[in-house]
Amino acid sequence: MKNHIKISAITLSSVTSVFWLNSSYATELKVNCFWPAQHIVCQEVLPTWLKQVEKASQGRVKGKVLASSAASPEEQVQAVEAGIIDVAVQFNGFIPEQTTGALVAMTPFVASNDARAMSSALWQTNRKFFPDELNQIHLLSQWVISPAELYSQTEHPINSMSELRSRTLWSLPGVLETLMNQVGAKVIAIPPVRASEVISTGVVNGHIGLDPGDVSAFKLFPYTKSMTRFKHNVYASGFSLVMNKAVWQGLSPEDRTALSSVSGESFAQLASGYWQDTTQAAFNKFEAKGVTIIDADPSFEAALKQASLPMTQAWIEKANSRGIDGQAAYDFYTQQVLKLSQ
Repeated sequence: MKNHIKISAITLSSVTSVFWLNSSYATELKVNCFWPAQHIVCQEVLPTWLKQVEKASQGRVKGKVLASSAASPEEQVQAVEAGIIDVAVQFNGFIPEQTTGALVAMTPFVASNDARAMSSALWQTNRKFFPDELNQIHLLSQWVISPAELYSQTEHPINSMSELRSRTLWSLPGVLETLMNQVGAKVIAIPPVRASEVISTGVVNGHIGLDPGDVSAFKLFPYTKSMTRFKHNVYASGFSLVMNKAVWQGLSPEDRTALSSVSGESFAQLASGYWQDTTQAAFNKFEAKGVTIIDADPSFEAALKQASLPMTQAWIEKANSRGIDGQAAYDFYTQQVLKLSQ
């Protein structure tokens, strides 16, 4: 362990339990979800996947989602690697040294409104260019959610560089935090599950990094007056579904094949599909909730994109240093997103 893990009192002996079912030896996976228990990932995405796992393995592999997170959002991979939990979802932005390749989906201005397309494109790019990055655990899937948006908490929309620089924003840590700092905005960057702490209390007067579904899920409509919609989306978040390596290796070859059949691109489509549907449902509430949607001024969008170019080049150079053909991976991902987006 490189860092201290804040975990709930789950003993190692309870991590992976086995039991007899119809006279066959079965494995029960402990699956972690760092979002609030009511979040779509905890309530729909992971439980649906576990049903698919059970069906594909003919009941030999089961699982359950823990009632509360056993580790902080930043430490999901560490908890899996340590054997505290068997399976978890990790935001790739929190482990940039382990997911350099996957961060191609989080470079600025490559996002699409089609989360399913981005997710398929990322998994295909992973298989072609960086399949072995997370080598201390077993990577089950990678996926991308609906793009993040820019919101104003005042009556004045954010639609110029000067207006952006005048604001104090909550920002998703990572790419958006770096970009906002680069253009001169004041930023408070903490994980999304804690965003409401600063958004609802007036500490900030704008926020960037949440998709509309999360604005709804985190009950932020009362503090959100407008959303600035860009022609080319500024950013989208990517995630990894990971499994403890020893648990993976302990499965029979037949069960590893079964689990893989419902993971990979299949899980990426499942997760992103739920997210996209939730995003659309939230968009449909905007007018009733008093949130105005405005189109970004082309000069504002162009200025932000220009400011982001060094970040894209920095990703390409870092990927190259990790043995990944950065330019080729970037080109392949962006082309696949365009090809698959609807």
